[in-house]
Formats: sequence, structure tokens, C-alpha cells
Amino acid sequence: MRKGFALALGALLVAPAAFAGAGMWPLSNLPTQTLQKRFGFTPSQQWVHHVQLASVRLAEGCSGSFVSADGLVMTNHHCVVDCLEGLSGPHRDLMGHYFYAAGRGDELKCPSMEIEQLVKRTDVTKQVHAATADTGGEAYNAARKAISSKLERQCVNGHSKKWRCELVSLYHGGQFWMYKYRRYQDVRLVFAPSQQTAFFGGYPDNFNYPRYDFDVSFVRVFVNGKPAHTPEHFDLSAQGPKAGQLVFTSGNPGHTERNWTSAQLQTYRYPVLPTRLAYDSQYRGLLQAFSARSAEDARIAQGDLFFTGNSIKAYTGMLEALNNTTRFEKKARAEQTLQKQVEANPGLRRKYGDAWSNIAKAEKKFRSMRTPYRMVVRKQGFKGRLFDIAFTLVLGAHERTLPDAKRISRFRDANLPQVEQGLFSGAPVYPRYDRLRLAFSLNELRNAMGPDAPLPAKLFARRSPKQLAAHAVAGTKLAHAALRKRLWKGGEKAIRASHDPMIALAREVLPFYLKARSAYENDVAAPLEANTTKIARARFALHGTSIYPDATFTERLSWGVVKGWPKNGSAVKPFTTMKGLYRHAKGYPPLALAKAWRRARGRLDPATPMDFVSTNDIVGGNSGSPVIDRQGEIVGLIFDGNLPSLGGSFWYNGRLNRAVAVDSAAILAGLKHVYDAGALVKELRAGH
Repeated sequence: MRKGFALALGALLVAPAAFAGAGMWPLSNLPTQTLQKRFGFTPSQQWVHHVQLASVRLAEGCSGSFVSADGLVMTNHHCVVDCLEGLSGPHRDLMGHYFYAAGRGDELKCPSMEIEQLVKRTDVTKQVHAATADTGGEAYNAARKAISSKLERQCVNGHSKKWRCELVSLYHGGQFWMYKYRRYQDVRLVFAPSQQTAFFGGYPDNFNYPRYDFDVSFVRVFVNGKPAHTPEHFDLSAQGPKAGQLVFTSGNPGHTERNWTSAQLQTYRYPVLPTRLAYDSQYRGLLQAFSARSAEDARIAQGDLFFTGNSIKAYTGMLEALNNTTRFEKKARAEQTLQKQVEANPGLRRKYGDAWSNIAKAEKKFRSMRTPYRMVVRKQGFKGRLFDIAFTLVLGAHERTLPDAKRISRFRDANLPQVEQGLFSGAPVYPRYDRLRLAFSLNELRNAMGPDAPLPAKLFARRSPKQLAAHAVAGTKLAHAALRKRLWKGGEKAIRASHDPMIALAREVLPFYLKARSAYENDVAAPLEANTTKIARARFALHGTSIYPDATFTERLSWGVVKGWPKNGSAVKPFTTMKGLYRHAKGYPPLALAKAWRRARGRLDPATPMDFVSTNDIVGGNSGSPVIDRQGEIVGLIFDGNLPSLGGSFWYNGRLNRAVAVDSAAILAGLKHVYDAGALVKELRAGH
């Protein structure tokens, strides 16, 4: 679900030309000279344009690609879990069983899925810097919101159902771009294997290698009730890649912290990551106990259990990376080198010299407020879909009373179509499950903040966390989408008049949320962005834009080669095969093969490659990214990284970091011989 060539981090700051190999590069700034020098390949403008339009972003946090002219999108199975769970129920389990729509009429509409295609990028750095110049704290935050709202409204131009526009900060505020996306909200499920197949090997194999996962799914986007016409799409290679071959990933890496200061990384190392790990570990235990009650409860919780377990392993790897003294000290030395370069230049020192101390002050401030921030603003104290619905209604009603320029991004007019799609979704609600999760999280809120803190004292004056959760869930009617729509359209007046206990709970939380959010935005986020912008400008003054920016869940291209790595004194081979899949299977979970794969063994060539690794630089958000060759043909599908790659959020190690992908040959073989999906294979191979 997550990660090119060797790179010492110090080179990132002091010798950009030396490291231009790894990285997540914006399509507007590709390392073309390096690619030409090392591989004799220079991406043409036509090639880049094609890659941009054939690649897509799944709004809730993944990547994908168009793979036919009729709106067919390929991504990972774990990227469509919300769709699968939203279409499932007691009598249909799309996580436990595979789904294939043999005809267009059999394709199922996902309740709340949005897919976005980047169509235009505009540099708006001058406008944003002019609007926020000479401001700080609350004034900076207000100016930033105002210019974002203005530019996004101009970009959408009254057509928010069709377009989504997003102000993107690159180099931590060194550059600003307006990205314009074509949004597709009619998304229909075409094919998905069972989770047993997509996540074969389970947690023991997760972030490990060799892997034997068939983590692939297909959906289709529709416009006006018909499949979208998508002439810019990728073809699927029947052969897959070869060892040593140049390959690219085109996707939307979520976030990296490679340009953070030591002060920021220290806060993340402690207390952020340990606290999150402790919370998630307890939450996983709750989900496991719930799942053990019955097969139906196991079905209900399986998506949350999967993602929680995945997060625990990912955060554990990140913490181990930050505790690597050698790497952390190298990062600190690189930072000191940049600071010395700034101090040695009077002009740079006057403009940017105080940035590091200001960031350290903001981090200290964050540590003092992080408990209410994580429990209330990040909603770790309020788990459950019913509360999410209620708080979206309450917060949305409040935000829509404000001018667009003063709202948080999620509730600006240009972004409301996605909010409304989620609110009005017909996906099922499970009250027993919500009651359990809400009680757990309310108890965690009381434990973290203390029973006498203002919010816990107010919430639990008459009821315990468990009693409050039971009362709110038992009395709410928010499981009915029609009621949610009426409350949303009625705005703040309807919210104030509502007697629904879950709405009442959300109303009580709102003022505490607004206070904690405002404090974070003004005292932490604003000074961090203002001062990281200074550091970015200092780097630009010294090195230009020959470095890549940290990831921002926007379109990036990474290049690498298909290659194994050294592990415990031996070499890990880059490919696994179908033969290895059947040898790896043990007949018990999580190493039990699904029935469809057991039956198809005699029809599959055992030498067919299954999964492979490459040196491509990826992180979370790259899930579902296509792996393409220099001809622009898909040879694989990213779904994970190896254990060393978990440190890729902070630094890149080309010797060890590897991205893990499903081989395109395995995708076609599985569809044809395991699932009898002949029509889908024909569509994927229409260009051949």
C-alpha cells in the first residue's frame, strides 16, 4: 500500500544534481536529463500529457488509471473496500466473495465513490504569496483561506458537479499550483476478488516480500448514465516487465516528511507515533473481539480491522526508521549544512534565518495542545459512522453560515458535491457496531483529557461514556438517508431544532472542536507553513527546483528499475510466480487459497510471474498506481512496499526500499483462467 536508486539524504540539501533519481516528481518538473543520461529516454510532452490524463485519483486516498476507452479504471482491491462494504449486507458479502459483472447491466453503483482526473495545472505562486505577505498567525490563516477560496471559485466557475479545483502547496509553500480535476461521481463496480485473494498472506506477509497478492479491482465511471469516453488510457502488457527494466509509477503519494526539520521529526517520533500506536492497538483488540462474536460481525468489521492492522504495521515501521540513530543524525547534519549556508549569506540570513527557531516554537506549542487536537479535531474520541454523519451535518451547517472565503476547505461551495455524496449514501449502518466503537472512543477521550477537563465534564455529567454512546445510538434516526438530506438542506435552523440525540451530541462537541481547530490553525499550522516556506525559498535560492517536493496526494511520477535487494546476507529475487503462490499456500488463514484459485491451478502456467519489486519511490496514496514502461504500457499495479520502505516517509534508501506490484501478466492470467472474465480481458486488450 505504499515505495528508486541510492540517495544520501544530505545530497538532497547540498548537491541536488547528485541524487536526481529517487523522488516523487511533479509532471511539470521531471528529471529528464537524468533519464536521458542513464537510460537514453526523454519523456516527450505528448508522453507526459498522456500519462497525466490516463492516471486518476480516488478521492478517499488512492490512485488508479483508465485502462479502456469506456471509462474502465484499474486500482487495488483495498482501494474499493468502502464500495464493497457499501454494497454488502447479510445476504451479499462482496469482501468474502469475488464479484464480476459479465455485462454492463450487471455493474453495481458504488454508494459514495469519487474518481478524479487531473486535466490542468496552473502556477499561482505569485498570487498566493502576494495575498499572504507580511501576515502571521490568525491573519495568515485568514488570508490563506481567502485566496484559496477565490482561486478555487474562479477555477470551478460555477460547475462544481463537474470540476474539482484544489490549491496545492509544493515545497511546503515555496510554490502554489491550482490543480483542476474532472470529477466522476457515478462509479460502478466491475470486478473485485475476495479479500482472501487480494490480501493473501494477511498481516504476516504485509510489508514483506515475497508476496503473492492479487490486489486488483476494476470500476467504471459513467457520465449521464453512459460509460465515460476516455480516449487517453493505458494498455495492459501481456508480458509484464523484465529484471533491470526502467519503469515508472504514476500516482498520488499521500504525504512525506523528507523536508521537515529535526524539530518536526522529533515531535512525530515522540509523542505522536507512540500515542497513535497505543490507540490503534487497543482499537484493533476491540475490533477483533467484535469479529469473534459471529460470522456476520466479522463481515461488518473486516474493513476497519484490515486498515487498523495495516496502520499499526506502517506506524511501527516509521517509528523504527525515526529511531535509527545513524539516519536521524544524517538528517540533522544535512539540516545544519543548509542553515550554515543561509547564515553565511547576509541576504538569506535576514529573510530566512529565523525559520528553524520559529518552527521549533510552533512544535512546542503543538505538543501542549495535541491531546484536544487529536481527540476532538482528528476525532479519535468519536468513532462510528453515525457520529461522523451527525458531525458532518452540524459542522457543515455552521460552516455554510460563513462566507466561502472563511470556511475550511471541505465545506467550500466548490467541494460540497463530495460531502453531499457521502452524506446521502445508501451504504448500510450497523447500530451495534457503532455503539461499541463510540463507547470505546468516548472512554479514550475521557482517559486522555481527564474527567474534569471542560469537554469530558460536559459530556459525562449525567452519563458514562458507555451510557452516552448507547443513548445516542439507540435514539438516532440518522441511518435514514432521507432525514440526513432534510437536515442538510435545512441548514443551521434545522440542526438547532433537531431532537436527535446524535445531533445533540455533535452540537455539544462543536464549540470545543472550533476552539481546538482555531488554536491549531493559528498557532501551529500557520507559523509552520510560513516558516517552511522560508526554508523552501532558501533552498530555491541555493539550488533552484532541482529537488522534488514532499508528497501532497497529487499527481507525481517516480522512476526506477525492476530489482531485488540484499536481505540477511542473500539476494531477494525481484519476481514471484504462480508456482510460488501454490507452494506458499498452507490451507489455513491467512495462507488459505480461495476456492476459485484452487480450482484453476491446472489452467495456470506455473512460470507466470505473480508479483514483483522495483526501486520506484512510493508511499501511501500510491496504492493502485500503474507501473508503466517507456512506451506507456502498464506492466504492473502497485499495492505495497517492503519493510525498509516504511522509512520512506522521512528518507529514501535506494539500496533497500522497494515498491511491490502485481504483474500485468498475472492480472490477465487471473482474469482469464480463474474468473472466466473473458469480456473484461477483451476490453483490456482492445488495443492489441
